[in-house]
Amino acid sequence: MRTRRIVIRTLQYIALAGFLLFLGFPFLWLISTAFKSSSELNSLAVNLVPSQPTLENFTDAFEAQGLVRAALNSIIVSVATTVIVVVISVPGAYVLARYRGKIRAMGSGWILVSQIVPVALFLLPLFFILRTIGLIDSLAGLVLVYVVYTLPFSLWMLQGFVAAIPVDVEEAGATDGATKLQVLARIVFPLLRPGLVATAIFTFVAAYNEFFFALVLLQSPENFTLSVALSTFSNGEGLSRIGPLAAGALIASIPSVVVFAILQRRLTGGLLAGAVKG
Repeated sequence: MRTRRIVIRTLQYIALAGFLLFLGFPFLWLISTAFKSSSELNSLAVNLVPSQPTLENFTDAFEAQGLVRAALNSIIVSVATTVIVVVISVPGAYVLARYRGKIRAMGSGWILVSQIVPVALFLLPLFFILRTIGLIDSLAGLVLVYVVYTLPFSLWMLQGFVAAIPVDVEEAGATDGATKLQVLARIVFPLLRPGLVATAIFTFVAAYNEFFFALVLLQSPENFTLSVALSTFSNGEGLSRIGPLAAGALIASIPSVVVFAILQRRLTGGLLAGAVKG
């Protein structure tokens, strides 16, 4: 039995290592490409480690396409979208999880329809609405679109966390004399912290990586987000400057990694806190 467990554990580690290699190799190749010189890229040499590492691709990426401003625009839009979605999702998810009736049925139906209908169908109506209210080619208009775009799934995800909190915990707080607001603030919200962190991570990453709406709604280069700015590395004939594009993509991945690294700790801490308080 011991030998069998060792064999199974070894096979599990081998499978995990293969899976990590499968996921990580494209990112490693991206890093390698970002530091390769143009002559090495044109030679089509297949090597993971650059023979002559250079920073010229990063210089070209920053100077030619204005990635600093685009990165700032993406962060502003993503943070604003995340804050608005989380604030709206908390009461909405609580109603969906705790109450029964027409409001819950309508909310669930709206979430279902929004996930079934292709995103492209919303583009034309949103374009005319934003043009009517003067929000075309503006970060505020893009934030509004991203809130509508990410809110349904965020509500659906967060209401699952609310439903996992036992109703008996709230009833016990009410029995001890706490008001409804006190129950929500002191009992429900601390236990809901993992759900809030997960919702914030999803919303931020979805808004930060979104390309389709930003490409159509943003027209001025000073308003471009990172995803749109990176698309300008390709010319009209579909030819891309591989080195600067890889450098720009590598730079663009840093904020998402940083946000996930910061919030992941809070997610783990929230899970442990919820287990103790529950």
